[in-house]
Amino acid sequence: MAEGHAGAGDASGVRVEAESSSEPPPASSRGAMSREDCVEGIRSALKHPTVRFLREQMEKAGCQVWPRLIRAATCSTAGGYASGEGIKVCCNHMTLQDEINQVIIHELVHAYDDCVTKNMDWKNCAHHACSEIRANHLSGDCHYKRELLRGFMKIRGHEQDCVKRRALMSVRNNPYCSEAAAKDAIEAVWNICYNDTRPFDRAP
Repeated sequence: MAEGHAGAGDASGVRVEAESSSEPPPASSRGAMSREDCVEGIRSALKHPTVRFLREQMEKAGCQVWPRLIRAATCSTAGGYASGEGIKVCCNHMTLQDEINQVIIHELVHAYDDCVTKNMDWKNCAHHACSEIRANHLSGDCHYKRELLRGFMKIRGHEQDCVKRRALMSVRNNPYCSEAAAKDAIEAVWNICYNDTRPFDRAP
């Protein structure tokens, strides 16, 4: 989804930070990992092959991979990306390392799009829809095993249905996009954005 600190460095050069807040935290998901385990999970995710590939591709494209790219936070969704602020991993929703990996991969696709897409405007429903389609498609969020765990049993065409469903959930949460506008935007950009596999089309 696209939106005082203490941190520790990593061999990758990315600084993982734990975000502090004076606001009361949202309710944690059942069985959520501790903040310390979550920060350690983020550090571990930085070594994941897909995460490393995406960071390398961003660097090759001239994108800024700033030291404080990823923050451990407490928030209402699994994670998010905000232009100029980086990626949040919402520890109160994380229970497994795989979930942290997936959030970071998904949000790195947004970060890549934010950098390489000319005149990217997250207030524009079509722009946001395109990046959500790409992030859900390319990150593996809609792998059939993940869909089965979510209770979606459809086998044929499950991946595209999942991408559309999850993209719609994100875009309609954009304060500049109504549900109708989100649906229209997804339909308008679907073919071009679903078939846009950058930077994975450059993978060896």
